[in-house]
Amino acid sequence: MSKRNIILLIIVLVVIMASILGFFYFYQPTNQNGDDTGGGTNFFVDFLPFGKSKNTTPTDETPPTDISGYEPTETDITDLILKKVSSFPIAGYGVYMKERFKDEQIVAQAEQLDERGRLIKPIPPSTEFVPTLRYVNKITGNIYQTFADKMDERIFSSTTIPKVYEAYFGNKGESVIMRYLKESNDTIETFLRTLPKEVLGGDTTSSDEVRGSFLPENISDMSVSPDASKIFYLFNTGENAIGVTLSLSTNTKVQVFDSPFREWLSFWPNDKMITITTKPSSNVPGFMYAINPERKDFNKILGGINGLTTLTSPNGKLVLYGNNNLSLGIFDIDTGSSSFLGIKTLPEKCVWGMASDIIYCAVPKYTNQTGYPDSWYQGEVSFSDEIWKIDATSGNTTIILDPITIEGGEEVDAVKLNMDEGQNYLFFVNKKDSYLWELDIK
Repeated sequence: MSKRNIILLIIVLVVIMASILGFFYFYQPTNQNGDDTGGGTNFFVDFLPFGKSKNTTPTDETPPTDISGYEPTETDITDLILKKVSSFPIAGYGVYMKERFKDEQIVAQAEQLDERGRLIKPIPPSTEFVPTLRYVNKITGNIYQTFADKMDERIFSSTTIPKVYEAYFGNKGESVIMRYLKESNDTIETFLRTLPKEVLGGDTTSSDEVRGSFLPENISDMSVSPDASKIFYLFNTGENAIGVTLSLSTNTKVQVFDSPFREWLSFWPNDKMITITTKPSSNVPGFMYAINPERKDFNKILGGINGLTTLTSPNGKLVLYGNNNLSLGIFDIDTGSSSFLGIKTLPEKCVWGMASDIIYCAVPKYTNQTGYPDSWYQGEVSFSDEIWKIDATSGNTTIILDPITIEGGEEVDAVKLNMDEGQNYLFFVNKKDSYLWELDIK
């Protein structure tokens, strides 16, 4: 064989070998549906490790991570009744006890005589106090109400205040605080309105007279006392943050806090304690302090935790807190000890029972790995929640409801959780669309 033919043969063999290697390297077997099998048939990829770093799956198709943590100690998914309360997005709601006539035949009020001709005095109908909801239409500012046990949404006040961003109720539903932006969109207005008194048996007000006053502009945060008779609000003046309590019945204001640091979130768990926590960020250590509104003192409770958010128990002894990994724990103020609950959510998605022994939480089923709580606050991510019950003493956890699995239910990202006085109903707002929901937990 000539030298020229030998060279051509070598070139052909090299080309053939290169083609074979390239075929096995780039070939990714698929199943009948066209999905990547993830199997081990392409052994050249294992043999040539430089090919492993190539990721052919788009990041937005990566399956979400189950963040529920440990399996619950108990599982008690029952036939609970979940109802959508509002027929529109709301800015906020309040729960209070309202008197109403019982559902029984009311004795006719016409004059009746006995066998001796004496006038029989009619028996007045008996009444009862029941949990009642009032809430503000986010678009119009109109106020609506309904009983918790009998859904009958009715307008209470048709006074229009457009585009209310936040609303709080207090003073047994007779006061409402509405927060909205001025037309310039650079100033936060906070309007405290006194609502008309109701007549027993009436569901709407007979007057749309607007009585109230404006609080300082650009209030940065606000919370309502546990008996809903007062509010605590923060606003900035000069280089300082100022904290003020306001009685909703007497309009008495008392300054109880000031600080050169101006980024705070507040919560009012009992009459002896107002907590303030630094606004959280994933990569920034957070701190929590307690204010006694009577003594006006200021004490550190918890700190040095990235992404710290908190929710204090009604007795003021336990702090439910979360970090930038969404790990939920309980901090005992008396002992200084912490214990993690084995589930992952934010304290803002929880509510304490009145005896400080039970916690209800909306727990995300899945999430993508990202910085918390920033991404959730900013609306970059949204959760699909289950409702869990936590025994704060034993640490036992119970899944009681997956809203999407029941008739009439849907996917929810629950916030603003609250309960009535008898703890028969759990209320929350779906962050996805701002509708108000009610869960019967009796």
